[in-house]
Amino acid sequence: MGKDARDSGGTSGGAGWKPVLGLSDEPAGPVDWREWAGKTIAGTVFAQPEPAELIELTVIVPARDEEDCLGACLQSLVSQSEEIFKLGKDWELIVVDDHSSDRTAKIAREFSHVTVMEAGKLEPGWTGKANAIWTAAQHGRGRWLLFTDADTLHEPGNLRRAMHEAERHKAGMLSYSPRQIVRGLAQRSLMPLVFCELALAYPPAKVSDPSQRIAAANGQFLLVEREAYRKLGGHASVADKVLEDVELAYLAKRRRVGLRFRYADDAVATRMYRTTAAMMEGWTKNLALLFDNTLALSMWRALDFLLLFGLPVLAVELWNARLMAHSLEWLGAGWILALLWVRTLVRFYARVAKSNFPFVDCALSPLGLPLFVGLLYRSWFQHRILKQVSWKGRSYKA
Repeated sequence: MGKDARDSGGTSGGAGWKPVLGLSDEPAGPVDWREWAGKTIAGTVFAQPEPAELIELTVIVPARDEEDCLGACLQSLVSQSEEIFKLGKDWELIVVDDHSSDRTAKIAREFSHVTVMEAGKLEPGWTGKANAIWTAAQHGRGRWLLFTDADTLHEPGNLRRAMHEAERHKAGMLSYSPRQIVRGLAQRSLMPLVFCELALAYPPAKVSDPSQRIAAANGQFLLVEREAYRKLGGHASVADKVLEDVELAYLAKRRRVGLRFRYADDAVATRMYRTTAAMMEGWTKNLALLFDNTLALSMWRALDFLLLFGLPVLAVELWNARLMAHSLEWLGAGWILALLWVRTLVRFYARVAKSNFPFVDCALSPLGLPLFVGLLYRSWFQHRILKQVSWKGRSYKA
């Protein structure tokens, strides 16, 4: 994570701040990003000179082997073109093909007014996603830049509403946590467990509070004002970060560009993983970075599993001992364990309900505890011991 650059020349006042990619770092104290937006000289984030007139929005979709979902994503985006918000005139849509081996690029080219670019050569010290986004972001002509994944589905009018929301809340960065679409028992039981932990670790109200140090963002929907993006240094500033979205959010907090984060089932949905294998690889890559003490969390969730499934068995065994000596004592102990189980069940489901998943998925979540515990340990092991993770055929140093 970068630090705010300061001029070491000892000067004071507005001239004493060293420019960062064309933006001067603001003096101490809260400053609205719109006070300096439009007042900066051209920096090194955007490859071309600033156009005389910016368009409203640049949407960038990085895609690597996404033939099974890219078409639906692009359809949900291009359908938002209307007379007062015309694709190709008021906003642009860029798909970055990250050296796909399938029909990803061909599918993107089937949509009119969609620009298809090939990601630049992946240099050492860069992740594939950051490199793909950076390829397109340097050429973006929008006053706002939206980075969104190929597996997302956008509600009608979502793009314009998001820009208005960011302006209304004076946020240079707006990120949505989408509604999750899950299929199969493994996903339906595991995903609520992960997302309830995320909701507890990164409460949106605290993330959006500039006085709180906690920061988070979801790269599935990340909207950044042009000058705020320049101030953050673009994706080049998080080139080697596996969780580039969260790192950008921390920079947004530190450089005070205004950060807003919320659950947005009204705006966007996503099916993160098509297979159980992809889900396991993805969470192995991410869990140890998202939670401070992954091992401790895995132990607590293992205890949940033991209590949820072990207490009823013990209670029944004690009730079945009612004909033995001291049967009343055993019967009473059985009821105590039963009450303890009910308390554990209520506490567990109150926690899982924070995931914003449907009732049935939350009800199935105890079945996902062994898998969650295993993935937490696996993520910890790969990050802390092997110091290497993999994703979509590429390996990264952790």
